[in-house]
Amino acid sequence: MKIIDVKTTPLLVPYTRPYYWAQGVINGATVVLVEVHTDEGVVGYGESIGSPSPTSIAAYIQEAAKTCIGHNPFANARLMADAYQRLFQGLGTCSSPRFAGQVLAGLEMALWDVMGKATGQPVHALLGGAVRDEIHYFGFAQGESARDVAADATHLVEDGFDVIYFKVGRGDSLDLDTAKAVRDAIGPDIRMRVDPNEHWTPVQLARMARRLLPLDVEVIEQPTHCESISALAQVQRTSPIPISADQSVFTPFDAFDVCRQQAADMIVVGLHETGGLTRMSKVAHIAEAAGINVCLHGLYETGITTAASNQIAATIPNLDDANQHMTRFLEWDLVASPDLTPKNGSLPVLKAPGLGFEIDWAAVERSKQAFSQATQRL
Repeated sequence: MKIIDVKTTPLLVPYTRPYYWAQGVINGATVVLVEVHTDEGVVGYGESIGSPSPTSIAAYIQEAAKTCIGHNPFANARLMADAYQRLFQGLGTCSSPRFAGQVLAGLEMALWDVMGKATGQPVHALLGGAVRDEIHYFGFAQGESARDVAADATHLVEDGFDVIYFKVGRGDSLDLDTAKAVRDAIGPDIRMRVDPNEHWTPVQLARMARRLLPLDVEVIEQPTHCESISALAQVQRTSPIPISADQSVFTPFDAFDVCRQQAADMIVVGLHETGGLTRMSKVAHIAEAAGINVCLHGLYETGITTAASNQIAATIPNLDDANQHMTRFLEWDLVASPDLTPKNGSLPVLKAPGLGFEIDWAAVERSKQAFSQATQRL
């Protein structure tokens, strides 16, 4: 089997409502659909995050594709290493492992999809097999005001989620009002996590943690600047609330440093940070050796990433019991089947060959038009 073509298509799936967080407001998921075609007619699909520029990301993927054409897709790991060398190391000017992961993730996913379909196996079977039957998620409450977030949290609890997560880092007063409103809305027995998205200094974290402690917040995610693991370690040692690393960990090297410095109680990481399933597995193994859990991260993605994440999550012994799920924000999804809506906060491990999903081509076309219209408005 040989790869004969790699196609890339920038897409936009609007959100049903604005997405508020410490860095601003997001109105949709911009992704690049990646198709890997083989000489035996097997086609694999993946997606890369389209920020900061979908057309630029697509161009990078096409450069990476030059290392793949004519080669066996089962040489996945070597092809990704060659692609990184070609794009980011070969000229000695742009060693960019974090950006490279974002670029190459969709191509790596699509190669795994080909491998699974070619063998008639779900990808998790090729990765050593599933160690669980389902993946558990937290309910991601969203809204502009404290009241909005609390109302959304209430609906999520009614839908069966027993862990609620929401964004903070939008100002101390609003953050505390939101945390209090959510705790009042969900009651004392539902677990609660917050994410300042790097917007708290160590001093601010100390102040906010003391005020959040009576509200029984179980984890504060990436409170400090992602490029300073020492700052994360400092707050981890002093915070009365456990700390998770998110944007501080993209590569296995990052994971090792966080674990070595005991800078976090949990690592939150996803396929678009690590660059795909293989490196995601490496990060999870490092965390496992340090005795801490890995929590699936979500970005501006569709069900394609949800399905790919499901495959690798099935194989991770130290997977957390509350992971991030992003398709609830989409106006429509690119996945026709299976239904990726969590039931009582969980999804079963997908069993169909490859990454376990079927593309909704009508939705792809709709997303192409949405991207084109958004581009024309700029």
